[in-house]
Amino acid sequence: MTAPPASLLGGLARSNLREQALTALRRAITTGELAPGTHLVETELSDKLQISRGTLREAMRQLQQEGLISAGARGRLAVRHLGASDVRDIFQVRAALEGLAARMLSEQDNRDAVVQKLEDAIQRMEDSSGGDLDERIEADLDFHQALCFLTGNPTLLHSWKSLEGSIRMSVMYAGVERALSNMSPHRHAGIVEAIKTGDSAGATRAVEEHMLDTAQFLTGS
Repeated sequence: MTAPPASLLGGLARSNLREQALTALRRAITTGELAPGTHLVETELSDKLQISRGTLREAMRQLQQEGLISAGARGRLAVRHLGASDVRDIFQVRAALEGLAARMLSEQDNRDAVVQKLEDAIQRMEDSSGGDLDERIEADLDFHQALCFLTGNPTLLHSWKSLEGSIRMSVMYAGVERALSNMSPHRHAGIVEAIKTGDSAGATRAVEEHMLDTAQFLTGS
């Protein structure tokens, strides 16, 4: 089993602090260093990240919008806790969005460039298979984001990206071992093959089955 990095909350360089804080906090949450339900104390986090509390608040507002943290009693912020029903809901919406993307791509007249980019994304998953958790998560998500990006439909891409925080949390719902075993490149190849052959119904079905299988695997139901 690949362990998460020792710590993602070390001090940051002074350039672009808000973005660096966002990245560090986002990865700490999705890898479980900051576990679901953890209360986020501004003084502690600003000291760990070596940033001002104002910069930290900006980053945390963005994380709220992404669905990674939520406000509880008296407005206290904590890492969001997902239940099994939340995970199933997220994958159901992903199936609708990415299934639409796969159908659109399979109906394009000239699909060669699209297929090549998706095959390159699968190769990156292969290349990262021996890497750390963060690298493998990014390679997996890059493939799914590419499905939406390659449609050329900005509304579809925006809709997917608005769920990205929740997607990251759902991937890690069942822990590191299950998350990693779910990221095998061959599970994505059927989607690309259907797009390549222009089988729009098959491409949509491949995405829907992929999402259903993943949700069931992660939630054990």
